[in-house]
Amino acid sequence: MPDLLDSIRPRVASHRDAIVSFLRDIVAIPSHDSNIRDVAARVERELRALGFDAIHYAPYGDIVAKIGNGARILLYDSHLDTVGVGDAREWTHNPFGGEIVDGIMYGRGTVDEKGSTPAMIYGLKIAHDLGWLDGITAYYFGSIEEWCEGLSARVFAEEEKTKPDFVVIGEPTNLRVYRGHKGRCEIRVAARGKSAHGASHWLGENAIYKMQELLAKIPELDARLPNDPFLGRGSICATAIGARGGSNNVVPDRCEIILDRRLTFGETAQDALDQVRALVGGRADFEIEILKYDKPSYNGYRRAVEQIFPAWAFDASHPFVRAAVDASRAMGLETTTGKWNFSTNGAYWAGSAQIPSVGFGPGDENLAHIVDEHVRVDDVLRAAEWYALLPQMIRTRVNTGGAK
Repeated sequence: MPDLLDSIRPRVASHRDAIVSFLRDIVAIPSHDSNIRDVAARVERELRALGFDAIHYAPYGDIVAKIGNGARILLYDSHLDTVGVGDAREWTHNPFGGEIVDGIMYGRGTVDEKGSTPAMIYGLKIAHDLGWLDGITAYYFGSIEEWCEGLSARVFAEEEKTKPDFVVIGEPTNLRVYRGHKGRCEIRVAARGKSAHGASHWLGENAIYKMQELLAKIPELDARLPNDPFLGRGSICATAIGARGGSNNVVPDRCEIILDRRLTFGETAQDALDQVRALVGGRADFEIEILKYDKPSYNGYRRAVEQIFPAWAFDASHPFVRAAVDASRAMGLETTTGKWNFSTNGAYWAGSAQIPSVGFGPGDENLAHIVDEHVRVDDVLRAAEWYALLPQMIRTRVNTGGAK
């Protein structure tokens, strides 16, 4: 192992300025609302300069590139889209500046998830130069994820007929190996009322008041949802509300809420629907459904899907998880595996496609989406070392095992 690290670390160090400059460049390019066109073009230039092959855009608009030419397929997935910055005046640092202070880079996407992109690309380049991709075709997949995780991965895999043997998801893990997360679904509930003038409100049926009765029961349902020893407890909370009345002087005849439902093992989206229906009590004046996502990608591609994202986890004994932990152990990193609290593209790769998957990325997941989002530059470089080392660890393991 010391020999392996002696091979990697000088190479990563020699690319330090390029990696940092690359990260600063992609942080400087806004890519919210799933529009990765401009940032993907910058990533494409780096991929071409480093000698990646078959660089192209997948049907949904993700940027894809290959390096190596082996029988096994290893895919590194790092999403290039971000949430918006909110009120930029609340930021201490320019959200698109990539400013570095005391070894920390600030900016939207530094953690979620642009920080893993330079590390993945340079890590794969170094692994290739060292001959550690023998027998492996490695993909970099610069994906779209924020609003419907796993959709662009599904489109890529299905339309390009590509099924990786292993996937690494670059969402932030604080340089730990993650091996699962809860699933989720999004539920829309609508209460129907009867409009009337606000001055004669007793002639109507206020849909807001009807919804208020349901909302009072949501915390009670949340408190009794099942728990899994690894993934944790299922949860439900209301995340959006709106009413229709026509004006501020009209009793609303419709009120809608969105429920964010996190699913642990042993739960399904149908279970979640049935639980909400039970709270409503079969009333005919309520509509309950799973939300559908059908917004077009920035390139116009559209696929309508229900917003159901499966839970997944691979056992710590799975050979791919063990290979990932071996890479961490060799580098002196934390070897206790963990899980995300949120959902990722793993909902498709592992949850739906059942492809052995792990997470590994620089940055603290609790810093995602916050004002003054930031990542340690040294953690990005350490991630590059890990991404370079992992293919060599895979070569010592057997592709067996399955998802829980």
